[in-house]
Amino acid sequence: MLFLLLSIVFSTVLFVIFKIFKHFEINILHAIIANYFTAASLGFIFAGNTIPITSLPQQDWFPWSVMLGLLFISVFNLLGITTQKSGVSVASVVSKMSLVIPVILAFILYNEQITLIKSIGIILALSAVYLTSKKENGSLDSSKTNWLFPLLLFIGAGTLDALLKYINLHFVDASEMDIFSANTFLSAGCYGVLFLLITYIRKKFTLKPKSIIAGVCLGIPNYFSLYYLLKALDIQGLESSVVFPVNNVGVVISSTLIGLIAFKETTSLRNWIGIIFAIIAILLMTLF
Repeated sequence: MLFLLLSIVFSTVLFVIFKIFKHFEINILHAIIANYFTAASLGFIFAGNTIPITSLPQQDWFPWSVMLGLLFISVFNLLGITTQKSGVSVASVVSKMSLVIPVILAFILYNEQITLIKSIGIILALSAVYLTSKKENGSLDSSKTNWLFPLLLFIGAGTLDALLKYINLHFVDASEMDIFSANTFLSAGCYGVLFLLITYIRKKFTLKPKSIIAGVCLGIPNYFSLYYLLKALDIQGLESSVVFPVNNVGVVISSTLIGLIAFKETTSLRNWIGIIFAIIAILLMTLF
């Protein structure tokens, strides 16, 4: 459970950094790309000489890593588009509710045990994510919402989590997690640069040093959030149908509390009920 807790902590740090970005007018896309290269550098440093860089394309997990990199940058862009078109509330709820995809696949593909207690915990976790993420001014009115991008975000985020479990189970050894994470982030960064070049051709922009520095700060916790999530998924006896719900609701609880305390965000009764549901869900799925 320590690895899962560390993943939650570093994912929450990401939330705090993103909140700070807003006050310094950071270009999010530029920071995200710098973040990927920073995270990749950390992975290669920690991996040492585990696998020579030149032999990476020969690894069984290499094409999967490149695919994950594409999903990383794609889900990020979908999150941004959904936020712009449908609002922060919709984007937050949809991205976190996507945990239902890896959970269902865990039952189907890996024959993970479905118990009454776990089922109640998962239902409470989904309810908690919705209630905690949904703000009073958020609207889910279908007449005002473009559902194409929220749907794509739901599928993309859920597929990303499901692939992490599949790749971790079938292709990546424990000794290769650093180099695998590094290559995944490097792939995401390269896709980001390609996207940036296309944007530059269509409309020139200014690359500000503060956005690069912000990206470096973001890349450090981002690397460890993925690394420790993979470590948690690798623990024998800790099923992914527990890891993903606990990880998501853990991030939701901690992010909400930090938003309330540090950023003076308003929290409704519905949000507090969601936090209570989340705590009960975590207890049910981890203690029984």
